[in-house]
Amino acid sequence: MILGTVLAMLGVNGIHVSSEMRIEGTESQKVLDQLAEELPEASGGQASVLFMAPDGERLDSPERLTSITKAVNEVYSLDYVINPAKLAAEAGASATGNPQGDVTKQAAGGEMPPYGPLMVNGVPVPGVMLSSDGSVALFQFQFTVQQMSLPESVPDFVIKAVTAVEQDGSGITALPGDSLTTKPSLGSTEIIGLVVAATVLLMTLGSVVAAGLPLLTAILGVAISVGGAFAISSFIHMSDITPALALMVGLAVGIDYSLFIVNRQRRMILDQGLSAREAASRSVGTAGSAVFFAGLTVIIALCGMLVIGIEFLSAMALVAAASVLINVLIALTLLPALLGLVGERICSPKARMKSSVHADEASHGVAHRWVTGVLKYRSLVIIGVIAILGAAAIPVAKMELGIPSGATANLDTTARQSYDAISDSFGEGFNGPLLLVAEPKGSSGKVAPEMLYGLVQDLQKHENVSLVTLMGVNKTGDMAIISLIPKSGPTDAATKNLVQDLRATDSSIAQTYDVTIGVTGFTAINIDMSSKLAEAFPLYVGIIVILSLIILLLVFRSVIVPIKATVGFLLSVLATFGITTAVYQWGWLHSLFGFDTGGPLLSFMPIMVTGILYGLAMDYQVFLVSSMRESFVHGHKGTESVIHGYDQASRVVLAAAVIMVSVFAGFIFAPDIMIKQIGFALAVGILIDAIIVRMTLVPAVMAVFGDKAWWLPKWLDRMLPNLDVEGDKLIAELKAKDGTDGLPNALPAQ
Repeated sequence: MILGTVLAMLGVNGIHVSSEMRIEGTESQKVLDQLAEELPEASGGQASVLFMAPDGERLDSPERLTSITKAVNEVYSLDYVINPAKLAAEAGASATGNPQGDVTKQAAGGEMPPYGPLMVNGVPVPGVMLSSDGSVALFQFQFTVQQMSLPESVPDFVIKAVTAVEQDGSGITALPGDSLTTKPSLGSTEIIGLVVAATVLLMTLGSVVAAGLPLLTAILGVAISVGGAFAISSFIHMSDITPALALMVGLAVGIDYSLFIVNRQRRMILDQGLSAREAASRSVGTAGSAVFFAGLTVIIALCGMLVIGIEFLSAMALVAAASVLINVLIALTLLPALLGLVGERICSPKARMKSSVHADEASHGVAHRWVTGVLKYRSLVIIGVIAILGAAAIPVAKMELGIPSGATANLDTTARQSYDAISDSFGEGFNGPLLLVAEPKGSSGKVAPEMLYGLVQDLQKHENVSLVTLMGVNKTGDMAIISLIPKSGPTDAATKNLVQDLRATDSSIAQTYDVTIGVTGFTAINIDMSSKLAEAFPLYVGIIVILSLIILLLVFRSVIVPIKATVGFLLSVLATFGITTAVYQWGWLHSLFGFDTGGPLLSFMPIMVTGILYGLAMDYQVFLVSSMRESFVHGHKGTESVIHGYDQASRVVLAAAVIMVSVFAGFIFAPDIMIKQIGFALAVGILIDAIIVRMTLVPAVMAVFGDKAWWLPKWLDRMLPNLDVEGDKLIAELKAKDGTDGLPNALPAQ
């Protein structure tokens, strides 16, 4: 019924997602908002189209000029596209001496740039630049609104208009810019993760029926959560990566949480001889408690992002948290009902026979040999793990944040071909134009023509400026709009420095002309976004560390365990970002992971991945260490409790980790580089945290502390509520009712 409601809402409301990432409080966003209020037609998104002649030929032949001019005029005929000639004429820009024509020559030393305006009968075509060899023309224009607010027909019309030149026999090739095309967030490779997950489930649970239940519930949970996200996308601003993130997290936790409960039920049936119905109820009462608190840690970690105050990031966090919540509820409600329907078929006859014959094999398997070896060499293991993860974290010091652009797209994509052709023919800065707003601070507050002309000329003299173009003045005459093309690329440090220079109130230009200059545009927005997120990251990590200590203190009623778990989490997170930097920024093993060129890491990836990894790491911490505590409470002491608890829980924790890694790894080969990076970071993070930290470092540290690991001051013990995550109270009641002695060796495995 819930799924039907979601589908009905989806049918009524449709899907509304965008690639816009609004960052409140940044300088670029303030300028953009000011433009939207004062001169709304100049506050829209920017786009570009590249026209290329056949090899060895030029574009400025009469036939080709006619084709290009026709395409440009058709684009300018749209109500949603600004015609710069019309805007400048309305603003009286002719009084400035036609800045666009004058500044095609560099002010510094009269050096001629490798481009100029495309001329038709001695008149420049507005917005079109021609390379010095005449083989490439760049058409840059601006919409009156942001791309997310455009009707779908507008980008389609633009693409149809400019690609029409390829059909008239002139031999011209048109490459629409990245902002005009919709990039698919997901591909078909995610199915690989599901196939691996199904295989692991089958190997762990031993039957198709048992393995099918976690997959079924996870897919249902994802359908509800992702469908629900799409259904409400018309009411809240949602980035196009948000549903993909909900799909990633929902699949991983949905499978894992159901796996824990189903595995607990099967162990009760096979080890204790309980009926399927009784085992199902007991597994929900015991493992279900751990699932609830494990899910709660993920939800808290994700919701912690709300304190950062970034709208699109908050939406992503809430949708992902809702996906986790839905999967927890399904695991605790629908799954038990399904287990009741399946009945005794949850365990195959072969599994029952194998269990009765090999009842003691589990305690002498690979997990037992591994943990005893770890405990034997505990000091070397601790030193080795810290050294390995510390070395892996070294690249973090060089991590750069930004928004992936055409510069990092694969070589065979239109976006990359367009970016490279623009860079080669005009300069890399043409891929990231800046939009300037100049406001006089004098008593009149009006833009004087001579002042504006001098301002444009002096801006052109900056060593990192390629081209300055006056776009117009607002109706009240107190704000000038200027387009500026840097020489450096959108993600270069030099461009960031240029933006800071232009904004500086004490700069020579600002003081000479007594103006305040604001800078916006896609490039400036990305620079500000990356800076703000980098500033917010330490705050968020601090929040996560405090939450980790409090939650684990409540769950394990121990002082040492929360500190150990938090230190292990920080080690795994730093190593994860170090490896991700080496791969996606430095380009290590790039061909293996399906991309051609390294670049800056997604600006919001560290915060998002940290939140998700924290929650999932605490999942493994809860399931593994709660098993050790369960063994300790029931009489196993010292290293014996560590070994016994590890034997009981390690197999299912390992299976859960392999499943999560598989699900996240399936996104590494998605078409969108942003999805690639998040999928890779999560897959590597889970692999490090589960295998190296939880299953290797944790037992070694627990063995060092022994029974002292469970120490808690008496005054604190009286204050804290007993959450009983391991279900000890329920087990005790059931043992008393059954008349059993509650010996540890009768405890069900995790």
